[in-house]
Amino acid sequence: MVDLKGFHPELALDNFSRLDGTIVFFSFVKAAIKRTNAKRVMDFGAGRGQCFHDAGLPGASLFKLELMDLRTEGSEVWAADIDPVVRDHPASHHQVIIPSDGRLPFEDNFFDVIASDVTFEHVANPETVASELIRVLRPGGYICARTPSKYGYVSIATRLVPNRHHVAALRHIAPDKQARDIFPTRFLMNSVRDIKRLFHPCEVYWYRDSAGPSYFFNNRLLYRLFLGLHKILPNSLATSLCLFIRKPEIGLSDKAA
Repeated sequence: MVDLKGFHPELALDNFSRLDGTIVFFSFVKAAIKRTNAKRVMDFGAGRGQCFHDAGLPGASLFKLELMDLRTEGSEVWAADIDPVVRDHPASHHQVIIPSDGRLPFEDNFFDVIASDVTFEHVANPETVASELIRVLRPGGYICARTPSKYGYVSIATRLVPNRHHVAALRHIAPDKQARDIFPTRFLMNSVRDIKRLFHPCEVYWYRDSAGPSYFFNNRLLYRLFLGLHKILPNSLATSLCLFIRKPEIGLSDKAA
């Protein structure tokens, strides 16, 4: 792994930089949990919780891990994923496998907050998923989602490479990423327009962010080049889209009426 302390000396403190998009996004997630006094939280698309399994490796950030652990605010946390590896998720109270049809095995209005990190780009049935997320979220609750922006260069490059070649490509582009943590991409829920349509009539807030480069072939020169690119990219072409979707306090049927 390339040592980036020459670009970010602050990494010496706890292995995260001032450009760390994960720190920013999960700060907002924790804010939503506090704002709603959330008792029940779902991590949608949780996978096996790779970062928590890697907690003992050199380069892990203790602060980032605490921030990403949704249990730390006292909420009861469900980790949910279509992949059975979710059973190994260590930072949750319950682990749930989502059926292939996308239907969530929860009652209506069950969760106060739903967090989803780099999952929306993999969804093949967006209408069903959006409808189900709205259904299980209580009125006034939040869906907090981070996903690659449809118009960012990472998403565009990913769409140019067939899914069957993603594992081989990432072996060179991001060698620290394991094959079992790579899934097919669809990019059907990755623009503000898509989200507003799918989650109507919820309120949708968002910000775009390029943060620090994630895919640079483990090469210092390419990291420097991508870092410069991120500084000049227009906001519309930012690499990440961070979304905060609030279910109306009144019933959806009343809102529609």
